[in-house]
Amino acid sequence: MYSEIAQGVAFDEKPAKAELLAIQRPTWSVFESNCITSLAAGAGEHLAINLIDVDPYGEPWPVIEAFFTSERPWPDRIGFAINDGVRMKLKITGGWDVESLGPAVRQFGNSAMYGDYLAVARWNLKRLAALRGYELAHWTGYYCGHGDCMTHYAAVFDCFSKPSSSSSSPSSSPGPGPG
Repeated sequence: MYSEIAQGVAFDEKPAKAELLAIQRPTWSVFESNCITSLAAGAGEHLAINLIDVDPYGEPWPVIEAFFTSERPWPDRIGFAINDGVRMKLKITGGWDVESLGPAVRQFGNSAMYGDYLAVARWNLKRLAALRGYELAHWTGYYCGHGDCMTHYAAVFDCFSKPSSSSSSPSSSPGPGPG
């Protein structure tokens, strides 16, 4: 599917997979690197990236935060497709054990993290997008996988303001309650 898109950015730490991505997507910028460190350093800043597909083997939040806290051009509309694997960890150890969910644990409480994770994910993505002046326009999501321990969600954000480069910290909240 993505091979038909003219420009994009892809990351993989495994050399063989990064090489395969480069073959599949010859016009893309493909990085054999950790995407969190690379995004935070501005990898892909030559494009106004308008679609982010995050598919980690666990929590997506460090990737999303690295993206939103990096310096790059920001489009008027941005979409996210996320395969989130953190819900299993929330079921076993709770939200306090997931550092990137600290603000959400403070907002929702540890006991709500597993049962209300779609609301938590929506709130957290809105919080991070607000750092760059985006507000949520569309949202959908569902639980899946063995025991519903995976979460798939998609969101579209529209830019309502272009903040200066000294935007608020990732721990700040876009407002009270889930939304």
